[in-house]
Amino acid sequence: CSLQPRRVLDMYQAMLRESKHFSADNYRTYTIRRIRDVFRENKNVKDPVKIQALMNKAKRDPGIIHRQVHIGQLYLTDKLV
Repeated sequence: CSLQPRRVLDMYQAMLRESKHFSADNYRTYTIRRIRDVFRENKNVKDPVKIQALMNKAKRDPGIIHRQVHIGQLYLTDKLV
């Protein structure tokens, strides 16, 4: 499907955008790195069933990231440096 690459890119950007809301540098850096790694690992997947399964999983991830950001904001601490 010609829309598939656009949907994947939109999902990638949404996940990166959501992960930038982490107040803690280590969580933000880790999340961004994991998102990039997972998308790179799967960039050559051609099987439509596998692509759909990956897309379904990725659709849940921005919500998970958003919840983790919110939880992190509930327990903010003073910066050490």
